[in-house]
Parts: sequence; C-alpha cells; structure tokens
Amino acid sequence: GLRNHGNTCFMNAVVQCLSNTAPLAERLALGRYRARGARAEVTQRLAALVRALWTRDYTPQLSAEFKNIVSKHSSQFRGNAQHDALEFLLWLLDRMHEDLGAASPAQQTRGPQEVGDPPWGGCTPCPVGKVFGPVVRSSLTCPHCLKQSNTFDPFLCISLPIPLRQTRALNVTLVLQCERWRFVRVGLAVPLLGTVADLREMVAREGCIPPEQVILAEVSPRGFLRSLGDEEELGPAGEGAPLYAFQPPPARRAGCPRSLPASPGVTRLEGPQLLPTAARSSDCLHRGPGSRILLLLCNTAGAGPQLARFGPPLVLREERGISWEQLQQSILAQLRALLRGEVRAQGPGALFRIRLAGGSAPCTYLSPQDPRPLCHPAIDRALQLSGAGGPPHVKLTVEWDMSTKERLFGNVQEEVVQDAESVRLQQQAHRQQHSCTLDECFQLYTKEEQV
Repeated sequence: GLRNHGNTCFMNAVVQCLSNTAPLAERLALGRYRARGARAEVTQRLAALVRALWTRDYTPQLSAEFKNIVSKHSSQFRGNAQHDALEFLLWLLDRMHEDLGAASPAQQTRGPQEVGDPPWGGCTPCPVGKVFGPVVRSSLTCPHCLKQSNTFDPFLCISLPIPLRQTRALNVTLVLQCERWRFVRVGLAVPLLGTVADLREMVAREGCIPPEQVILAEVSPRGFLRSLGDEEELGPAGEGAPLYAFQPPPARRAGCPRSLPASPGVTRLEGPQLLPTAARSSDCLHRGPGSRILLLLCNTAGAGPQLARFGPPLVLREERGISWEQLQQSILAQLRALLRGEVRAQGPGALFRIRLAGGSAPCTYLSPQDPRPLCHPAIDRALQLSGAGGPPHVKLTVEWDMSTKERLFGNVQEEVVQDAESVRLQQQAHRQQHSCTLDECFQLYTKEEQV
C-alpha cells in the first residue's frame, strides 16, 4: 500500500512494520505523544503517514515527504540507492527516541543492579523505549555462596540463535539370537554429540537385550573393519562402513554347536547335517573363568579388488583349547544352512584360511599346524584391543578361494537384511528441513549455562 519512490523498499517495509506494531501505531495515529518542537520532524511525518494508512487517506505525496525528511536528517539515506532495512529501522527508532525527549538507548548506563531497580535509571521512558527498548537481565549465581548478581542491558535489537537438529539418522543391523528377528536393520535417531555408549543403550532397547551384551562393529562389503568402544564419539560412527550389533550366543556346554538360521531371502538347501567327527578333546581343558572366547566371523571369497564378503556374519562361543580341525568343523556347522550338500574335510587347512581381522596386525593368520590356534598371542592382543563396552571378542575373517566357494555355496552373496519400519521413518524425518519457532529461539538464547 506504499508507493515505491525509487529503491525505497527498505523504507516502506520498516514503515509497514511500525504501522502494524499496535502500541506504537496507536500513539502515533492518535497523537498521544509529546514532541520536542521542530526537531521532531521525522516523528511527525511518520505519524502522519501511519495515520493516513489506518484512515485510508494515504497519498503518494505523504510517503514522498517522509522520504525527503529522512534525507534531510540523514545523509546516508539520500538519493535512490538501496539500503538495509534493519539499519534504517535502528536509525529511525533512535531518531524517534530523541524527538520524543528521551536519551538514546545507546546512551543508557549499564552496570550491576539489585533486583527491582528500574532498568532505565529512574527516568520515564518514551513510547519508543516502552515498546522497543526492553532490557536483558543477566543473572550470575555463585555456586558456592549462592549470591546472585544481576546486570540489566537495554537493547533495540537482539540476535537470536537458531536451534539446530541435535540428532542424525543411523541404521544398525541387529544380529540377534532370536529366530524371528535373526537379521533386521533398524533406524535410530542418534545424538550428534553422544558417545558409543549412548548408541549401545539404544540398540539394547531395540533388541530387548542387556546393553553389556551388545557388540558394535563396522562391517564393510570386504569384511570387518573395527569394533566400537564406549568412550568413542558417536559422530564418525558408521561412516567407514555399515554398523552391525551382535548379540553373543548364550553360554552352553561345549560340543553342542547351534546352527545358524538362514537369512531372509536365502533358500535353505537340504543336505546332510554336518556334525563334529570326533569328541572334543578340549572338553577337559580350561574349565576356569575365561576358558571360552567369543568369535565374530565373516566369510570372504576372491582376492585383491575381487575380494567380497558372502553369507551372514557369525557369532561363535568356543573353547580356547580347541584344535584347528575342531574350529573348522564348528565353522562349517554354522554354515550348513548355506551349503549345497555334504562337506568332507580334506585335511588341515584344505577348505579355507582364517585371518585375524581388525587388530593391530591385520595380516595375522591362524596356523592349521598350531595345536591350539585360539591360544596364539595375537588372539590375546586382539582381546585387549576389542575396546571397552560389550563383551571381549575377536574378529576373524574366513577366506575361501573362488573355486571352493562356488563349489560349496554357489552364488550366495551378502545376507539379505530385513528393514524395520524405523529405517524409513528416521530417513524421512531427517530428510525434512529442520524448522523451529521463535519461542524456541528465545528459549535457546536464555538457556542457563555454566560459566
């Protein structure tokens, strides 16, 4: 409703804002203010313009006269150049403050005051001060003596912080011992500034298992990368590779291996069940605490750029004193759901190699000639490096050559993981632009903080 007199958009916008600020517009339109004679030209012209807008008597001549008066009292707004609306607003409010007989808010004194003291030093503020000159009370409380000191800072404008999103979407594949939810990928809203311990708690709630049983590890298409410790920051988690959360199998009597249910989408091929060919000599060994060890295994085939993981990752709990043949048979028993038929061992180390993964020595292989391969010193070092949080474990990569893999497993690729509804919901929620209200901005600005 205001005529543009040549790049006066900044001026018109400010006039409209002031005209729609009811406490000030009412005083100006009804003449309820006391001006200081001829020096109040800017305020008088603004009052005439606001009155004309509300009485529908506006003519372009009124806004042109207001522009001329502004140019007369401020050289920076002369001519037809573009200007910043906020700069003009602050200048106009300061000018009105002077026209109406009060000191500029910028000239107000500031300093420690007691609760209840007038923030304007006892003077009666003008209408501009009442509407646009609030104060911020900064209260500082000593944590020891609890004495409180208050400082009042008058201001005309305030820069409010915008609250940012505090979470990000993170997908975690759960490898549980539950038959129904053997493999499931869940979506979580993890805190940006949290730790892995927070993620472990969230995963435990999703899987309905105790947090101390959760093993978190990054598993890439080529195998294990690393395990996550509780003290690590959560920011880079999941950036190197997808995150997996493993639940260890329950403690059971040695010599009773459990089969691994087939992944969803993988056809279970019928074949003779593969059981250990002999009684375990380790049954009588290491009966004390720590005699059993948790093993995380993944199967890979190929070499170099063609190296790729296949089948689901495995979780085993084995006696440390078992032989290579017994370890090999135990691994095959876990994989029998994926095997194409009966498998007969062809001698020590004939089917695959076992490499220590994710440790300080990534190229350490367990030897088939070692009578107790899980007692190797590299296994002890890997246990120490498994990180705080979750049960100690060792990550092993079972390496197959391509011909053996094709003969025993066919074209089996990575496991097929079922996505929970939370994956879609979290991605959708975090894909949307983050919005906030003005009240939330004020709440963040006035949030108490420790100095």
